[in-house]
Amino acid sequence: MSNLETKADFFKALSHPSRLLILGLCKQKPRHTEEIAEILKLSKATVSHHLSLLATAGLLESERDQYYQNYKLQHELLERKIEEIIFEGVKGFADATDPFRAKVLRDFFKHGRLSQIPAQRKKREIVLEKIVQSFEYDRAYPESEVNQIILEFHDDFATLRRELIGLGWLHRENGMYSRVKV
Repeated sequence: MSNLETKADFFKALSHPSRLLILGLCKQKPRHTEEIAEILKLSKATVSHHLSLLATAGLLESERDQYYQNYKLQHELLERKIEEIIFEGVKGFADATDPFRAKVLRDFFKHGRLSQIPAQRKKREIVLEKIVQSFEYDRAYPESEVNQIILEFHDDFATLRRELIGLGWLHRENGMYSRVKV
């Protein structure tokens, strides 16, 4: 979620009381428009509008179930820290000044997750640079925590961890990992 407009849409989606109530209802279980409208005493059109904004922001996902479109909460995005969302991609505004880098990040990241590991080395390094920013300097991480952080981006944490070590961006010693200043 490095695009400023995307971030703004995310926070706009959270800025309405009805949308917060809808998120709460969809956290309990998947719900359809009519059910939400009935519970909140709102028109179906109003609920549909709110659902659309929440889905566009990546907070809800929809599935077709016979006659209904059911909406369920996307927990991954909500589990991220607000600070991570706000300051992601701010590092020197590199994304804004390097169109290739911005395109690679746009192409390979969807809702903060890596859709696939790039085969091309140059693109892979851009993706890995984004991932390594999740690690703090001057802090030791056990392997399980490193895996968990990388897992937030992609399921193949072992490959990505190996790549970060190979580039010299993470250092491993006695089962502990640390971010290396480059």
